[in-house]
Amino acid sequence: MKQQGVASLLGGRWRQILLGAIVIGSLVVLLLQPPIGQDVHYHDFADRRAFFGLPNFFDVTSNVFFLFVGIAGLRFCLRSHLGRARRAWIVLFAGVAFVGIGSGYYHWSPSNDTLVWDRLPMTIGFMGLFSAVLGEYVSDSLGEFLLVPALLLGLFSVLYWHWSDDLRLYAWIQFMPLLAILATMILFRPRHSHQWWLVAALGWYALSKVLEANDRAVFVLSQGLVSGHTIKHLLAALSCLTILCMLKKRKPLQA
Repeated sequence: MKQQGVASLLGGRWRQILLGAIVIGSLVVLLLQPPIGQDVHYHDFADRRAFFGLPNFFDVTSNVFFLFVGIAGLRFCLRSHLGRARRAWIVLFAGVAFVGIGSGYYHWSPSNDTLVWDRLPMTIGFMGLFSAVLGEYVSDSLGEFLLVPALLLGLFSVLYWHWSDDLRLYAWIQFMPLLAILATMILFRPRHSHQWWLVAALGWYALSKVLEANDRAVFVLSQGLVSGHTIKHLLAALSCLTILCMLKKRKPLQA
């Protein structure tokens, strides 16, 4: 009887157990790897053109789109009823807005010290999105419970990298939420319509990372018109805008 009770409990909770295994397992796998140091060539961006006295003009100014989307998202979230995940959505767009400022500051004068102010607000956005999706798909209370610890862990990951020159924890903070969100959308039923917008947002972000990795190649192929990193900013901002459009268009689904 006791074994049947345990089996029944696991049978009803297998989705949560699998999701937890993905989250924790990905961290364990990453921590088992050797420390990952910051690439010394990371700050060597392809497009260094200056205009109007502004260095790295296009990499700096393209961040304004994060600021616009973040402010628009905050205005919508503060004026709308988004259920118990509302605070997490507010955190997401607050992070996006601050990315516009922090990333612009970093690209003005690229260095490890200024990169901290680029990465800190990024972790705020990632953890806000992660908590919001878990709250709306898995459990309202889970999303609320994880929001503050997730934010603190995200901020710590950046400080830990800055102190130790080890990117493993920050890499997990950046990519684990994307993996977990996809798994959550597969394992659990949505409560709202238009969830394919969220998949599209993840796709835009994935494409932005590809272009970031091919910064110089894109600059060469475009004959010096635009770099991969500048387009990366635009696509990442589009990803955030897509999430905002989802929130505006979605409707509650029948249970």
